[in-house]
Amino acid sequence: MNPPTAGAAPRGFAWLRDRLLVISAEEASFARRGFGPTTPARQQRLEQIGRTFVTGYNTAIRTADSAAIGADRDAIPQELHGFAFEGAAMGFALLDLLTPWPARRFARFLTGAASPHIYMAHVGAGWALARTSPHLAWRLGPLDPLLRWLMFDGYGFHAGYFHPRDAIDRQRQPGALRGYARNVFDQGLGRALWFAKGAEVHAVAAAASGFPEARGPDLWSGIGLAATYAGGVDADDLRALAAAAGPHRPDLGQGAAFAAKARQRAGNPTPHTELACWTFCGMSATAAAAITDQALPSVAPGDRGEAYQAWRADIRRRIGARDVEAAA
Repeated sequence: MNPPTAGAAPRGFAWLRDRLLVISAEEASFARRGFGPTTPARQQRLEQIGRTFVTGYNTAIRTADSAAIGADRDAIPQELHGFAFEGAAMGFALLDLLTPWPARRFARFLTGAASPHIYMAHVGAGWALARTSPHLAWRLGPLDPLLRWLMFDGYGFHAGYFHPRDAIDRQRQPGALRGYARNVFDQGLGRALWFAKGAEVHAVAAAASGFPEARGPDLWSGIGLAATYAGGVDADDLRALAAAAGPHRPDLGQGAAFAAKARQRAGNPTPHTELACWTFCGMSATAAAAITDQALPSVAPGDRGEAYQAWRADIRRRIGARDVEAAA
C-alpha cells in the first residue's frame, strides 16, 4: 500500500490532528503566559507577534498546505510575516514528526514559500522538536548544515516562552541537548527573555545577569536578536539595553546582525531594526547584514557546531572592531 500523497491525511487523522494540535490565540496572551508587567503598548506589540505566530502555525496544521500560508500572509502586516512563517514551519515540522510515513512537508516549505524566511523557518522547526524530541530532527529531511543549528534556538525560545519557571527562574537546560546545542538553546532563551519580561530593559538585564556568567554571551546574543527583530521599545530603551549589556555588547550586536540579515533576506526591513543596528552595532542594518555574509564559514563533514560557533564569533569580532574604530 502506498502512503497518502503529500498534504493528504486520513479523515480520522485529520480530526485528531485538529483536536490535539491546534493552539488557541489565547496562548499568546500575557495573562496566559504569566509575563510582564509592562506598558500596554509593549504588551500589545508582543501579544500581536505571538498571535501572528499562532495564525501561521494553525494554518499549517489545519491545511498541511504551504500555499495556504501565502493566502494568510496577505492579511498580516508585512513586518510580521516572519513570525507567521516561523509558526507555519513549526506546524509543518510537527506534522512531519508525527506522521508515520515520510511526508517532507517542512522540506518543501523550506525550499518553497518559506525560502525568504529561511532563518525563521529553521527556528520554527525547533519548536516542533521541543514538543517531540531533538533526536527526531532527521525525520525533517536534509537540512542546511549551518542553519540547522537555528532549530536549537527555537527549542530554547519554546522553553522560555511556554515554561518560564523552569527555563528562566530555575535556569534549567534540557538534558537531551549536548555540546554546542546548549549554547544555541541559550540564544533562543535570551530571545524568550525579551518576551517573558515584557521588553522591559531593566527586567531583561536583571534576568540575564542572574544566570551563570558562562551562559551570558549566548543569552545576550538572543536578547539583541529579539530587540532588533521584534522591537517594541524606543531609542532611549535601546541605549539603556546596550549599556546594561556591558562586556556582552558584542554579543548583543551579533544578535542584532542576525536579525538584520533575516529581515534583509525576507525583504521586510523596519525602522526599529535600523535603529537597533545603529545602537548595538554602530552601523546600518544593511551593513550589519553584510557582516553576517562576510563571516560565513565553510562547513566540514561531521561538523558538531564548530562552523556555527565560528560564524557567531567572527560576527562579534567584526562588530567589536567597529566599536573600537568608532571610539578611536
